[in-house]
Amino acid sequence: MTIERGKKETKASAVNPQKNGDNEAFENQLRPKSFDQYIGQGEVKKNLQVFVEAAKKRGEALDHTVFYGPPGLGKTTLAMILANTMGSDLRVTSGPALEKPGDLISILTNLQAGDFLFIDEIHRLRTPIEEVLYSAMEDFAVDIVVGKGPSARTMRLEVPRFTLVGATTKMSLLSGPLRDRFGYVEKLRFYEPVELEEILTRSAKILDITIDKVAAKKLSRSCRKTPRIANRLLKRMRDFAEILHAGHISEPVVNQGLDSLGVDHLGLDYADQQILEAICQKFSGGPVGLSTLASAIGEDEATIEEVIEPFLIQEGLLQKTPRGRTATEKAFQHLGLEFSAKKQTTLM
Repeated sequence: MTIERGKKETKASAVNPQKNGDNEAFENQLRPKSFDQYIGQGEVKKNLQVFVEAAKKRGEALDHTVFYGPPGLGKTTLAMILANTMGSDLRVTSGPALEKPGDLISILTNLQAGDFLFIDEIHRLRTPIEEVLYSAMEDFAVDIVVGKGPSARTMRLEVPRFTLVGATTKMSLLSGPLRDRFGYVEKLRFYEPVELEEILTRSAKILDITIDKVAAKKLSRSCRKTPRIANRLLKRMRDFAEILHAGHISEPVVNQGLDSLGVDHLGLDYADQQILEAICQKFSGGPVGLSTLASAIGEDEATIEEVIEPFLIQEGLLQKTPRGRTATEKAFQHLGLEFSAKKQTTLM
């Protein structure tokens, strides 16, 4: 597809609503197109604006950049804004989509001077493909082997001066040699409720939905501090409003919608609540081992450790100790249960 940006267009082959369904189209519709429209990440945004203006003043390509952090915080959107602000085209792909070095070489040799290449989940690049990036990022050239056996020879192909923008949710898996080749490395932080409220209000206007300020404020506190989740919940509230409440999102609509979805005022869903209830009620607050907890709620261990636990720990509801998982006093209060530190003594 192409993303309209004034006189130029951004080629974004990996962002195609016809291929990826309604959710992708919904997200693209709501993506900011400029820094002025982008809400949150204040320090990151200020730094990027300085770097962009400096690069434009010198007539150079922007330095290679990598963003890391949890999913849904705006890494892809920032890449699109950078290309838009620089007046350049953007090619979008992902680490798993590049299966062999030739795939990456084909993309690089088809770029124009000043273009942006965005690689999502860049930590999942295969080692041979990653090694192609080393020379491309530093020397703007790639080496290919022509022929086989004794007659094989190496040929160096020049590539235009481009800007690589990487995004990853697991910075620790990004190899040192690749990480060191980025001129700017930035972590995106979670959003505050007031920022999410502003995002919800903006998204509602784009979608031609009316939403009360009180409703937006309440919904913003159930979004797990993530814009993608905020827009997803807004979409669900729109459904409830159109079918049951004449199309207007009010506080009762949000209350009914969140209750129907099993999401509470902290943004905890059914799986989150199930874990807290199991630890607090079945195991007296813990500590309890991961395998025991997984058996108690019928959930996969990896899902608990990688998907469910991080947000609970971040919110101060759960602790990981050498003896196992323990629920905090805040978790007991959230569930309306009496907290007793004396009970948290036995490893289950």
